[in-house]
Amino acid sequence: MHPQMTPFKVVICRGGTSKGIFIKKNELPKDPERRDRVIRAIFGSPDLRQIDGLGGADVLTSKLAIIGPPTRPDADVDYTFAQVSFETDFVDFGGNCGNISAAVGPFAIDEGMVEAKEPVTRVRIHQTNTNSIIVADVPVIGGKAAVEGDHHIDGVPGTGAKIMLDFSDSAGAITGKLLPTGNTKDSLDVPGYGEFTVSIVDAANPLVFIEAKSLGLVGTETPAEIEADKGLMKKIEAIRGTATVKIGMAKTLEDALKKSPYIPFFAIVSRSAEYKSFLTGKVIKQSDIDIVSRLLFMQHMHKTYPGTGTVCTGAAARIPGTIVYDLLAEEARNKTLLRIGHPGGVIEVEAKADVTQESIKLQRVAYDRTARRIMEGYVYVKNSIL
Repeated sequence: MHPQMTPFKVVICRGGTSKGIFIKKNELPKDPERRDRVIRAIFGSPDLRQIDGLGGADVLTSKLAIIGPPTRPDADVDYTFAQVSFETDFVDFGGNCGNISAAVGPFAIDEGMVEAKEPVTRVRIHQTNTNSIIVADVPVIGGKAAVEGDHHIDGVPGTGAKIMLDFSDSAGAITGKLLPTGNTKDSLDVPGYGEFTVSIVDAANPLVFIEAKSLGLVGTETPAEIEADKGLMKKIEAIRGTATVKIGMAKTLEDALKKSPYIPFFAIVSRSAEYKSFLTGKVIKQSDIDIVSRLLFMQHMHKTYPGTGTVCTGAAARIPGTIVYDLLAEEARNKTLLRIGHPGGVIEVEAKADVTQESIKLQRVAYDRTARRIMEGYVYVKNSIL
């Protein structure tokens, strides 16, 4: 044992197009304030380079999954997600990450928390941030989660074993309602900027959808192009903050900007169009997608597309009257499969809903990912921080 540092056992996993640190619940202190100090130290936050920890200095790699025994009888494991800021000392437990969710089933199987059954093990995951069940179907070989396979997802080089995730239990995950305001569209009066029409939908995580032309955009811009426009970024955050207050997640715009930086997400959507992936240069054909979206969270552009954002976009596409639904061609409205064009390529989601005048019920919202364990070992935290 080191006289001045304490070790914590962790695993680094890639889930979908994100990478996170996985830790068992009993490794962390029970006291929330002390727990968050340890988490920040593990990642090296706050620091833009996260140079003194394991964080990757990017919103897609500064993620934590806390895994523990189930606290619901219909689940196999508990999974709590945290987004760790590298710009401030904030650890956000307000929502979930759908990409990191893809690695929870494999982690639980590899750790012996769930019995491995070949060829596919179904893992029922209690997502504690949203109090919902995610159903993961994980390929298994030799008693461990499979990693080799022929399945490719845009944003990750190579191929892997295909994992299916079903989020149909996630309607109203944070606000309690699939349509938090009860409306398919809302007009927001944004201080200093004027009126904007948005759709606010809550499935897996709440999203604020806005049409690209409302922001003076085409919709196929790259993350760098959008982030370079500082005035636009401030406007986006003001709109998102106003929506946060509208759905009751913050009392004031100031509170929304400071205390709810992770959710709701903000999606800029437009009709299907041809563009190039900024990651690979591959041409994304108009005929290969049903809608184009550019998504922001933590005041940064997502370089591909979040899993929870995929779920929510799929749900929005099945609700007549939302901005997403209105931008779809008639054929796309009537299909189960929705193809979302994101900056790095395409992500598909199977989305079905039973829509009546009285209610909207999600029947299936599922997408595929790949995942794998990258490293396991101990991270050392200074005792002075503890």
